[in-house]
Amino acid sequence: MQLYDLQKKDLEYIWHPCSQMKDYEDFPPIVIERGEGPYIFDVMGNRYIDAVSSWWVNLFGHCNKRINDAVKKQLDSLEHVIFANFSHRPAIELAEKIVEITPQGLNKVFFADNGSSAVEIALKLSFQYHLQTGSCEKKRFVALSDAYHGETLGALAVGGLDLYSKIYKPLIMSTIKVSGPDCYRCKYGKERTSCEAECFCEMEKVLEEKHREICGVIIEPMVQAAAGMKIYSAKYLIKLREACSYYNIHLIADEIAVGFGRTGKMFACEHGGISPDIMCLSKGLTAGYMPLSLVVTTQKIYNAFYSDYIELKAFLHSHSYTGNPLACAAALESLKIFEDDDILNTNREKSELFRMLAEPLAHSHTYVGEFRQIG
Repeated sequence: MQLYDLQKKDLEYIWHPCSQMKDYEDFPPIVIERGEGPYIFDVMGNRYIDAVSSWWVNLFGHCNKRINDAVKKQLDSLEHVIFANFSHRPAIELAEKIVEITPQGLNKVFFADNGSSAVEIALKLSFQYHLQTGSCEKKRFVALSDAYHGETLGALAVGGLDLYSKIYKPLIMSTIKVSGPDCYRCKYGKERTSCEAECFCEMEKVLEEKHREICGVIIEPMVQAAAGMKIYSAKYLIKLREACSYYNIHLIADEIAVGFGRTGKMFACEHGGISPDIMCLSKGLTAGYMPLSLVVTTQKIYNAFYSDYIELKAFLHSHSYTGNPLACAAALESLKIFEDDDILNTNREKSELFRMLAEPLAHSHTYVGEFRQIG
């Protein structure tokens, strides 16, 4: 089947995500046949650099032999099994490894399918925890302006981009939005390299005044990606961690886009040396191979749900493909690659080289306001 025929059938049957389908009349979708390393190839043999890492998910290139082999091996033994009342080796090993590498204190792992689902789970966990521990008035969440946490209803409620959420306002819960840090256009006149996160005063004021009704604060640590790759100071994270602990508010770290080495450390929270109460992981978790997400939390939160069934304290949230063994196998092999190839250290050298090559180009263009990079 030729390219034109494939595109015609695509537009006849498929509704693509995050798209105005009418645009495809002039710019039909590129039909990809295969991938290899950083490249993807269309059905006509044209080669493209996958510069967006297939929506920020691919870590080690397309058709990575090690991950391919791991998934094939798992496919020959178990493709999927219900995760309620059953378990399997890949999920157990993955959970153990995640607890080992995430910030201290995170030791319970809940499995889901995608980033938005992980955010929904985090919000539900935080709300239900406070309900079951006597803080029944804590029912609201705080998020940053320009935040992006996904496109399901709960995730939209804590998002700050009207492009995605405005039309659904009648459906979504009320949340508290705080102006996020903007180092490029700092309203306090500070320099990125020397500030003390003076902008945190706005968050501090909200937490001080409304802490009795706030159950959690959700952030994208270090980088607000969908807002335009807005990089901010680790000192903001440190101050937020201290305030959340003081007011008995959960700090929820959405590491879906920034986790797994994207910012130069395995997890962006490490830049501030902080441990959140709840961490959401996805995207790079399986190195771009399969849908999988994790919500990692503390023993303290876990204990609030641990009781006799008749007390109805269990966290009754599930997905049909929760803990899929194939996805877990891909994630495990990806983490082994991190270790075997010393990825974080070798990437630092590449990062510095990229900076040396790109920064002068940015400064030579009148309409480039700032060159910023982390990782």
